[in-house]
Amino acid sequence: MLAVAGLLAIGTVAAMAQDAFTPPATPEEAVTQRQALMREDGGILRQAGNLTGAEAVAALTKLRDNYSHIPALFPEGSIVGESEALPAIWENFDAFTAITEVGVAAAESGIAAAEAGDAAAYAAALQTIGGTCGQCHQQFRS
Repeated sequence: MLAVAGLLAIGTVAAMAQDAFTPPATPEEAVTQRQALMREDGGILRQAGNLTGAEAVAALTKLRDNYSHIPALFPEGSIVGESEALPAIWENFDAFTAITEVGVAAAESGIAAAEAGDAAAYAAALQTIGGTCGQCHQQFRS
């Protein structure tokens, strides 16, 4: 439970500081930032199904913000170090960003559902977000 509270606290602070996002300056920084973001998103998604109310809103707000930053975390030429990114990302960047846009829209839908107390719509939004993770990883991750 403390881990969930910590994630939500981080998400709340990050949501307030959404404009504080700084795109990576180097390919190495891009890899580090995107790996951290993906780990964070996975942790949030594992817990989000158990959340309601303000906690659910905070979780999906963080996911929405993270998804909106994904394209900036994949500058061309950032397959370095321990990157699992495939060249297909840049060969099909429109398809790649379309997946992130679906994630942003689903998170926004989930935020509205959580605010309204609509558990079914909230669960559907989480399922859509999880689906985008799998879709992206299948197409664009080694």
